[in-house]
Amino acid sequence: MRSQYLVCLLLAGLAYGQAAQPATAPAAGAKPEQSASAAPDKAPEVKVGPDDAVITLMGFCADATRQGDACKTVITRAQLEKLVEALQPGMSLTLRRQLATRYGMALKMTAAAEKRGLDKGPAFEEKMYFARLQILSQELGRALQDDSNKVSDADIEDYYKKNELSYQQATLARIYVPRAKQIVPSAAKPKADAESGGKSPATTNAAPTEAQKKAAEEAMKTVAAGLRARAVKGEDPDKLETEAYAAAGLPGTAPATKMEKLRRTALPANHQAVMDLKPGEVSELISDPNSGYYIYKMVSKETIPLDTVKPEILKVISNQRYRDSMQGFQGNVDLNDAYFGPVQNPAMPPHRGPTPPAQERPDHD
Repeated sequence: MRSQYLVCLLLAGLAYGQAAQPATAPAAGAKPEQSASAAPDKAPEVKVGPDDAVITLMGFCADATRQGDACKTVITRAQLEKLVEALQPGMSLTLRRQLATRYGMALKMTAAAEKRGLDKGPAFEEKMYFARLQILSQELGRALQDDSNKVSDADIEDYYKKNELSYQQATLARIYVPRAKQIVPSAAKPKADAESGGKSPATTNAAPTEAQKKAAEEAMKTVAAGLRARAVKGEDPDKLETEAYAAAGLPGTAPATKMEKLRRTALPANHQAVMDLKPGEVSELISDPNSGYYIYKMVSKETIPLDTVKPEILKVISNQRYRDSMQGFQGNVDLNDAYFGPVQNPAMPPHRGPTPPAQERPDHD
């Protein structure tokens, strides 16, 4: 029984490890049938009966007196699917084949290990104890996740009403004004020519002074204020942004100002207040010290219907409930620094030393 438990543990590690890996992209130019990702990622259609063999281990049997073709171990479809259901319901065909291969290998290795008595002794007991902790923790995690997914329509509607502002979307015109005007380099100064002892045509450009930088910023602040006043009067936002780029001395064409179906959370935190504007209204000048000035005009605004965001809300509520249910199992663990040593900086490499012995715990026989 213990050996079967260990087999399940090893196979569980295989199944979850494989499932977590991203699919490999097909090679360039490969035909669909040549790509591994083209294989159907779903459970195979049932083509055999529940008592039919799906895995046969030739030359491996519990009865040592059997020889040749008489010595074999058969795993039926029902037996394999019972294991699949426990490990990963809906397991893909590719992963089932890998599981079957490892299952057969694990059965043979387990039998050999038991003959050597490797399933006896304190080390094996400790590993089985910890494996049990891990599996039960995983099972509880799944159960808590299932519980958190039980969200009623009433719960969803209540959340929607309480967070209605989060489900508004707007079409905005955003005018961007660069923070500082481009500074034209000061007059070039001739550079001394050491070989001729005179002046050469080579020149150097003086770096902008602090006074020039401040003046360039003040100039664009004035431009931004003027553009906002014109936006309030109803002038075209695209035209105003083009003027802003020209005033700043920036080359190229200014980007379009229109932003459609934008939700509050898609905006920077200090810009989100513009979602409270009414259609036709223009925001105050928003200053960003790292980029420049922003002016928003509300074009239109609507609230997304509940039915449209229902899956999104269900996920939000489910995730929050799961985090809340896990909160009681996290933290409140006092570790003895005299034994474990001080907490290391994450950037520091872990201490490499002998593995400490298992701490005392209640009997787990």
